[in-house]
Amino acid sequence: MKMKKFINNPENLTSEALDGLAAANRDIVYRGEDNMIVNRALERADRVTIVTQGGSGHEPALSGFVGEGMVDISVVGDVFAAPGPQACVNAIKLADKGKGVLYIVLNHAGDMLTGNLTMKQCKKLGLHVVKVVTQEDVSNAPRENADDRRGLVGCIPAYKIAGAAAAEGRSLEDVAAVTQRFADNMATLAVAVRGATHPVTGAALADLGEEDMEIGMGQHGEGGGGRQPMKSADETAEIMVNALVKDIGIQPGEKVMLIINGSGATTLMEQLIIYRRCEEILKEQNIEIVANYVGELLTVQEQAGFQMFMARMDDELLRLWNAPCHTPYLTKI
Repeated sequence: MKMKKFINNPENLTSEALDGLAAANRDIVYRGEDNMIVNRALERADRVTIVTQGGSGHEPALSGFVGEGMVDISVVGDVFAAPGPQACVNAIKLADKGKGVLYIVLNHAGDMLTGNLTMKQCKKLGLHVVKVVTQEDVSNAPRENADDRRGLVGCIPAYKIAGAAAAEGRSLEDVAAVTQRFADNMATLAVAVRGATHPVTGAALADLGEEDMEIGMGQHGEGGGGRQPMKSADETAEIMVNALVKDIGIQPGEKVMLIINGSGATTLMEQLIIYRRCEEILKEQNIEIVANYVGELLTVQEQAGFQMFMARMDDELLRLWNAPCHTPYLTKI
């Protein structure tokens, strides 16, 4: 079947998308060299700064969260592909304003290779950099093997926590520590009912048939071992929210953040129906939702499904989540 997308030359997808993002948000960001999206206020930053990296194809993530209170530079690779390490080193050098740089990397093979090579080069150059890895997908490894877990939508609230801590004027070590504490207490589980197509090749990322869904689907069509007949919204919500509570070890009386992140082709109506049932389940368990988001933060082209994210919260993390930020796709006043 012919791929139907509003694109031009597939080879120019990433470049044209970044041009569009910068043009649509020229008061917040600009496009730099090496496929960077840069916070316009970076030049006057007198604080720890934040750099991240990742492939295009997941819009608005990751570059849609560049701006005050979140990320300072996003380094963008081709569709579903990590950027090269030299571009990331260049971004870190540009971001460094004398207070150090927090470098946030999602746990995927290409991103980790780039991240490790980048850190080696930064060490040689004497740059003050700390790397935090987000790795919260509960479907492909147990918590005791967290290094094998994929990074999913959890990077977005991690950016928010890190950016707010940096805005408070804290040291790089303090910013890294609170971001790591948040990352250590978060979990995500994804479900898909229809796969996406790769916008360059037109190849299908997954084939789920007409009757099935898959709990545990990765961001690039990776299987999660949870193929099963399609279930209702309430049934799906119960499976997923209970799995997250169990994984993090949330106890009655604790507080959590809950995010329902649409994967690209699931309507807001469906996402809200899911969220409604999650809130009911958590209330029954005496678990309080103190922070939330429902909508598209990190997509997989037109994949139908969503990622459910949960994190243990406390007063400090809640304050940082609620702190002001101004980015193309998330603003808090």
